[in-house]
Amino acid sequence: MDVSIIGVPIFYGADKRGPEYGPDKLREKKVVEVIGKHNHRVFDFGDLFVPNVKEYNKFFSHPKMKYLEPIVQVNNNLAHIVYSSIKAGSFPLVLGGDHSLGLGSVAGVSRALENFAVVWVDAHGDINTHETSESGNVHGMSLAKAMGIGFPDLTDVYYKGPKIDHENVFIVGARDLDKGEYDLIKREQLHVYTAKRIHEYGLEHVVNEVINDIKARNINAIHLSFDLDFIDAKFVPGTGTPVADGMSIEDAETLLKMFAETKLVKSMDFVELNPLLDRNDTTADLAIDLLDWTFKHMQ
Repeated sequence: MDVSIIGVPIFYGADKRGPEYGPDKLREKKVVEVIGKHNHRVFDFGDLFVPNVKEYNKFFSHPKMKYLEPIVQVNNNLAHIVYSSIKAGSFPLVLGGDHSLGLGSVAGVSRALENFAVVWVDAHGDINTHETSESGNVHGMSLAKAMGIGFPDLTDVYYKGPKIDHENVFIVGARDLDKGEYDLIKREQLHVYTAKRIHEYGLEHVVNEVINDIKARNINAIHLSFDLDFIDAKFVPGTGTPVADGMSIEDAETLLKMFAETKLVKSMDFVELNPLLDRNDTTADLAIDLLDWTFKHMQ
């Protein structure tokens, strides 16, 4: 398989320095060689340009959303690279950077593939709007925007309108949801598989539920968007918004293996590695191990 590595060194969606160093940290850990050893041809396209915006200008574009203008610009550019990669027969692997980049990834996939699902693996729903967000951080809004919910500058990234049908979105591992997100889940009847459900029924049972639902809908492609904070906080010191009561490392490996073996995953985000917060590269080493494990089973 051809794999296109796309680095997105952005922290604006999280408003916390550090995730912009994630792509280079993974390169330092030999991500190209690690993936390539599994008989994949790996092409590293380097990092997307991210404009430099001073902190005092973070609300320049919108009073309730930080760094809106550069986030829109980066996501527009990312969308086109993801689209072009898929059309060239390659697998786009987007390395973050914070999870605001998920909007651009989904937009690119949406233009390239008609019938796909988004599996959003995250401790958070990322389905706030500027009206429900308490922080104004866009990485907590990116999935809502991909579904066409919220501020037009973001919902219309790359092209006007929703990028993914609500019924084809599957959120896995959520355990830190805001009131506005709960309201949206109820109103739109979103597929949300919480950490509580996973702890109660087991990771394999829940992932099989998701996979069976996707197959029942005759969906032929998955965009897998993996946030490291899916894993319990004690295992991932190097991520910006860690949450307790998460998944074990073994759970993360099981999830990634199960989705990889469906042969439906055609693109992937791997986000929220923050080297500035990490301890002795614990999280960076885990990230490399998880990517190694994923692409071992992505044949």
